Amino acid sequence: PNPTYQQIVLANGCFWGSDKGFWRLPGVYSTAVGYAAGYTPNPTYQEVCSGMTGHTEAVQVVWDPAKVSLVDILRWFWQSHDPTQANGQGNDIGTQYRSGAYYFDEEQREVIEASKRAYDAALAAKGIKGGIATEVKAAKDYDQVFYYAEDYHQQYLAKPGARPYCSAQPRGVSLPPFETWAPPQLQDKYAPKLPEAFWDEHAPTYHCVIRASHAPIKWEL
Repeated sequence: PNPTYQQIVLANGCFWGSDKGFWRLPGVYSTAVGYAAGYTPNPTYQEVCSGMTGHTEAVQVVWDPAKVSLVDILRWFWQSHDPTQANGQGNDIGTQYRSGAYYFDEEQREVIEASKRAYDAALAAKGIKGGIATEVKAAKDYDQVFYYAEDYHQQYLAKPGARPYCSAQPRGVSLPPFETWAPPQLQDKYAPKLPEAFWDEHAPTYHCVIRASHAPIKWEL
């Protein structure tokens, strides 16, 4: 891809639905599902499901920052699952379903951490207690932060005969406006590209990725 494109690895429950949510966002160049933030090399799905490798099901997202912002990606991430649920999402229980964000530079870390604090406060204001359980770690902390999953998992929900399954538990709470929580020195660089009108129409809801078209969302930026 273009060297100006950016990447991040995000984990928010079963990666089938997570993958589709991210690939439909305008400006996303590619997605891939895999196993992140573990301690064994080249894990298989069966090994990860055993809980013995330390990995979580995750999506590698690559995007064009001229078309979509990291903040837009993170807004989808936070709003498309329940980040207060530790080691699970819905009925999917285990460390392989834990919520996580794995960054590739210091600016990404600052934006992720700031958005996490803002979303934690927004959830609390709606009476959702417990606090966000999402782990935020540097990709460089691992020998390899992300291993590609088997081909049959890639873009799974778009495959003929796929089981329409998604365990994510969106809480229906919006990430507060960027200007209210943005790191001052990063406010211009990471300003959202997607307007509120986009979220009014396409914000994550329960089972939204099962009901939605497989095609990327068309939105004039």
